[in-house]
Amino acid sequence: MQRFAKYTFLLLTSAVLGLASCDKGFEKMNINPNAAEKPNVDLLFTQSLLKGNLPYDRGYFYTSYLNCGNFIQHFATAKEIAGAGCGDKYAVNDFYQSFYFRYIYTNAITTLGEIINAAQAPENVNKLSATRIWKVLLMQRITDLYGDVPYSDAIKGRSNVFQPKYDTQADIYADMLKELDEAIKAFDNSKPTFGSADLLYNGNIAQWKKFGYSLMLRVAMRTTKVTDGKIPTKDWALKAIAGGVITEGTDNAVLRYTNGPQTYNNNPIAFELASQDYVTGAKGKNNTEWGKFSKTFIDFLKTQHDPRLGVVAVVWNNGVADTSAAIQQGMPNGTDKKGADFVTFSEPNPATILQYGSPLLLLTNAETNLLMSEVALRGWGSGDKAQLFRNGVTAALRNWALFGPAGTIAPAKIDQFVNDHPLTTTGNFDAQMNQIHSQFWAALLLDEHEAYANWRRTGYPQLTPVNYIGNATGGIIPRRFPYSQAEQGINAANYNAAISRQGPDLLTTRIWWDK
Repeated sequence: MQRFAKYTFLLLTSAVLGLASCDKGFEKMNINPNAAEKPNVDLLFTQSLLKGNLPYDRGYFYTSYLNCGNFIQHFATAKEIAGAGCGDKYAVNDFYQSFYFRYIYTNAITTLGEIINAAQAPENVNKLSATRIWKVLLMQRITDLYGDVPYSDAIKGRSNVFQPKYDTQADIYADMLKELDEAIKAFDNSKPTFGSADLLYNGNIAQWKKFGYSLMLRVAMRTTKVTDGKIPTKDWALKAIAGGVITEGTDNAVLRYTNGPQTYNNNPIAFELASQDYVTGAKGKNNTEWGKFSKTFIDFLKTQHDPRLGVVAVVWNNGVADTSAAIQQGMPNGTDKKGADFVTFSEPNPATILQYGSPLLLLTNAETNLLMSEVALRGWGSGDKAQLFRNGVTAALRNWALFGPAGTIAPAKIDQFVNDHPLTTTGNFDAQMNQIHSQFWAALLLDEHEAYANWRRTGYPQLTPVNYIGNATGGIIPRRFPYSQAEQGINAANYNAAISRQGPDLLTTRIWWDK
């Protein structure tokens, strides 16, 4: 018995020692040799630029085109209200209207959070600064569509925060301005950049600073009607201008695409519009959504003899894309079915807007100059409002040349147009605001998120709402998008707190800066 006990002890001791020696091997075996221990922040940044910018699974089509673009009457859709998602009928459609909310957090904001977590070392300061600036642009889009949204908790999944609180829009705006200020100041010419992984500026720090200051101007000017004193609008606007905003086309924030075999090579606006509505070869007959340019938009261009008309619009005339000004006509908003005259209405030019290799303009000198014209109109600083207005309109016309030969407007025509349409400085404040922001509305065609936000802030151009039978707003152009219905279940407490502060989760509820 004694011998057995001794033998058992030795056997167990050997087993324990053997397990201890094998433990080192187990540790190695549990590591995936194909997985990176640290994220490649360069690749993540490229991904965030592509996925954050109007994603390819119908994000632009649902959110920007069918809703924002229809709300502000760039586009019109010949579909009854039951065909939901058609913005010019002011219908509620959870799938379409919550799409940006659902997509952008999971596909872009979380990616930026990974970069921010991984790029804290001093040598990554430029990468971190560019990431922070890009995050502000995306977060401004989200909050401008919905109001109070997850912000401070939006990238805390690693800390087990899976039900993020909704920050007030006032707090979000204050922090976005702080983020821009800190990020711009932190750039260091002696440190590495994203380089070729940066599809906007190829790592050019000077241009990133101009982009940051231009975004600061946009954020600041959104708060011109806020009266709670939380954002000193004038101070931030002048700070941005003094820092150096984008004034020349060479500094425009532009993503460039090619007509390549992969979807990610294609311009997302062209890809979505051409694949969902203006189907190649349909020649005016369209697909399922039945969209055209709005009568409001086409009439505006025709009345002003605007040389952009033939650049952006065509009518299919006997199977030919006709750009003649005389033949262009927009479809009235509120149209609920295709009539016999459907083919006679103007739609996007396949030689410019629908080219898969066309550029995506994110923030340009047209926007900044027109905003600076407003700054001067308000008596802030010493800028020449008339010259800045002229610069903005000129830039808006010139920038279409980025779309290729069919987008190029002759310099003489541009000069003639701006000479014929100067800012009427003898008019009152409202009349001049109308001029500035009607041109802003025309200049930002295709950037429907920003055009919709600026229209809500300024009220210009003055649009006649549609009061379609059964609409959800009582004939009022929507002021925001409803939250995703899924939030009511998975994040109910924070959702309820947000609507108790902001107001009912309706199309008509005004957000913080929309007074």
